[in-house]
Amino acid sequence: MIRILMDKIGEYRKETVLTPLFMVGEVALECIIPTVMAMLIDEMTGESLTPVIKYGSILLVLAMLSLLCGASSARYGATASTGFAKNLRRDMFYKVQDFSFEDIDHFSTSSLVTRMTNDVSQIQMAFQMLIRMAVRTPLMLIFSVIMALRINTRMAMIFFAIIPVLGIGLYVIFQIAHPIFRRIFKKYDALNNSVQENVAGIRVVKSFVREDYEIEKFNKASEEVRSDFTRAERVLAFNNPLQILCIKTAKELICYFGALTIINTAGSALTTGQLSSLISYGVQILMAMMMLSMVFIQITFASEAASRICEVLTHEPKLVSPENGVKEVKDGSIVFDHVTFRYDPKSKRRALAEIDLDIKSGQTVGIIGSTGSSKTTLIQLISRLYDVSEGSVKVGGVDVRDYDLEALRNEVAVVLQKNVLFSGSIKENLRWGNKEASDEEIVRVCKLAQADEFIEQMPDKYDTILTQGATNVSGGQKQRLCIARALLKKPKVLILDDSTSAVDTRTDALIRKAFREEIPETTKIIIAQRVSSIEDADQIIVLDSGKIVEKGDHETLMKHNGIYREIYDSQTKGKEED
Repeated sequence: MIRILMDKIGEYRKETVLTPLFMVGEVALECIIPTVMAMLIDEMTGESLTPVIKYGSILLVLAMLSLLCGASSARYGATASTGFAKNLRRDMFYKVQDFSFEDIDHFSTSSLVTRMTNDVSQIQMAFQMLIRMAVRTPLMLIFSVIMALRINTRMAMIFFAIIPVLGIGLYVIFQIAHPIFRRIFKKYDALNNSVQENVAGIRVVKSFVREDYEIEKFNKASEEVRSDFTRAERVLAFNNPLQILCIKTAKELICYFGALTIINTAGSALTTGQLSSLISYGVQILMAMMMLSMVFIQITFASEAASRICEVLTHEPKLVSPENGVKEVKDGSIVFDHVTFRYDPKSKRRALAEIDLDIKSGQTVGIIGSTGSSKTTLIQLISRLYDVSEGSVKVGGVDVRDYDLEALRNEVAVVLQKNVLFSGSIKENLRWGNKEASDEEIVRVCKLAQADEFIEQMPDKYDTILTQGATNVSGGQKQRLCIARALLKKPKVLILDDSTSAVDTRTDALIRKAFREEIPETTKIIIAQRVSSIEDADQIIVLDSGKIVEKGDHETLMKHNGIYREIYDSQTKGKEED
């Protein structure tokens, strides 16, 4: 885990090295200051200001140099830690871009957001403490102990007696707090999930007047985080009293035994100045232990965050491009050969079972079936958003697993059931299909998708800015923009996953007519709930419980008197009565 994280320091290695180097300088200077102070105290006789000027000047120079080293260490430390966090977020984001749908389902969207925000922030703070405080603390401890031993070995033994007590106390606190922090991160995921769902579906929440329910759900998740944090803080609350007890005890013992030594030896074994410096070194030693406890607390909190981040960075995507994968899709022909698919490889339940299907290039294929019949699952295998469990799917005569993923998905355009547009202008959104598309090409595909008419009525036409989630256009308009975006790819296979459900039947018919006339060589697969959307298709597939139960054109299926005929009759009965 440490090796993985250290690789993310990248171009900030120089700052990472300079931070502890300047910290060494600061600590060394701070440890010299009490010794100089002891000299000043011992040489002050009251007869002359010479010792004050001499040692005062030295102390001033040492203090200025210490300040310079400390400021430089802080500056480089801030640069290194923020750069390290930036690299972590960047690499995690890049990694997520390669994840398949299965990988996203494995982590969950809310958990990935938490890892790239809160978890990285925890690592950033821990990293800065490690290259500053984690260097300063042991050095201050070592230097102060050495200087104390040089002054009086017997008196320095007081510190050696106190340090183990403080160390054992900190270890116990660490062992109790660590499992609690681990639970907190999982609770954060649940909290973020609650917020994400509520914000994304705020219109549904308001339309069903479910604000109270959502507030209660959020409060429950928030209360669980608060409860665990409170439990952790109760444990950590013992930290400061323990440190203060040790510091006060050490100071009292040094003062008592130091005074006895000075009186009994008449200052020959220990001078007043040396006693003063011993007290200073004692405070530095125990303050160093206090800082060490803070480092431990931050590392305790950050260790679980580091584990979660590394889990993302080391996760191997389920779907990867094969080495030397095929980069050209010959045509839009599609063949399903005894395809079976399970979302969970260990599950006995099959989402698709024994699918055999032969689609010629340029054909229009309609897919219909009840909710949960795995229509969307079927088309997701074509662009290899999932891999088959058994059998094979071929596009252009080649198994989709043998294609370079980018090459395959560039030739298979999918307009998903959940349409997504991003904040920005209409042009910017459409150019997701082809970033080099000219304005003329954009207008052409919008006419094919029946989107040009409503775009022209907007104040800024194609430069109109869409809000986040495209809330300033209707559902039907959003669907037509997504179809136009897919057409800009000039794909060999165009898949519409119930993508005209929000448009009226006339517009739906005009879109299909434009497809027939303008892109006859493109294979068109249309998932629909309305029979009218697919009745003119070359081939219609009826799915039920993940199996093909009927297959043929409209006339053939009407004669079959099966599920398709039932759906057709149920949808046209009202019209015939009118």
